[in-house]
Amino acid sequence: MTKILLLSDTHSHIDDAILKHVKWADEVWHAGDIGSLEVTDAIAKLKPLKGVHGNIDDHIIQKEFPENTRFFCEGVDVFITHIGGYPPKYNIRTRGIIKENPPKLFICGHSHILKVMMDKKLGVLHMNPGACGKHGFHQVRTMLRFTIEGDNIKDLEVIELGKR
Repeated sequence: MTKILLLSDTHSHIDDAILKHVKWADEVWHAGDIGSLEVTDAIAKLKPLKGVHGNIDDHIIQKEFPENTRFFCEGVDVFITHIGGYPPKYNIRTRGIIKENPPKLFICGHSHILKVMMDKKLGVLHMNPGACGKHGFHQVRTMLRFTIEGDNIKDLEVIELGKR
């Protein structure tokens, strides 16, 4: 069993409220708009980190984190990008990838809107953890945590970190 903390859109913000949940996780996944490597450095000191860069991230962050990442966590095929759309409205950049070779779990950030939904046609679970930073139009800072056991994604929880 692997405990995952999923976050996005930190926009250079890291605090004890986020780090408390990092300590719970076995792995942390960041879906872009990191803002500063201080954020990812603080997380990576505590737990293994996977992530992608977002549209606000500069060339330094882009050297550290790819635009897309795809990997297996236990038996789950995971695809993470920052701007990807959602079922069935995937964006032009991700649509072909998802339709030709659907992952089990598709993750993106960008919208600052927490969303978890199933693409029943393709069998893809989509997650967007919202935004846990303090910049943007979101009202409440959010993250997601869940576990992966074999090929099962379970125990999904929304974490609310309070108002931005």
